[in-house]
Amino acid sequence: MIRYIHEPTDLQCGQAVLAMVLGMSADEIVRFLDNDRETDLKEMKNTLRHFGAWVSDQRVEVTEKEQLPKICMLSLETPRCWHWSLYAHGVFYDPEHGVMNDFPTAKRKYYWEIRLDKEG
Repeated sequence: MIRYIHEPTDLQCGQAVLAMVLGMSADEIVRFLDNDRETDLKEMKNTLRHFGAWVSDQRVEVTEKEQLPKICMLSLETPRCWHWSLYAHGVFYDPEHGVMNDFPTAKRKYYWEIRLDKEG
C-alpha cells in the first residue's frame, strides 16, 4: 500500500517518489542522498536498489495508462519542467498534483518498472 507524500519543495519530486515506494519519509531520502534538490536517474535507481527494490534498466516511452506495469516511476515532461511521479496498482501518486486516476499533463512520458521483494 502506497502512502501519498507531497513533495516537500518544488525540487524534491524524486525524493517524494522514492519515499513513497520505499515506505520512508522524504526527509530520510534527502539525508540518504545528501541532496535536497533535483534527483537524477542514477540517484533514483541506486536508491531503489540500495533498499532492495528491483528497477528496470530500460526507459520505456508510454502514452496510455494501460501500458504501465504494476509499479513504476515516471519521468514526465510537464509544462513547467521534467518531473518524477509514481504509478502503482492503477493509481498515480504525483508528488506535485496529488493522487490521480490518470497521468498529470505531460508532453512526453517515460517509465521504469519497479518490483518490490514482497511482490516476488
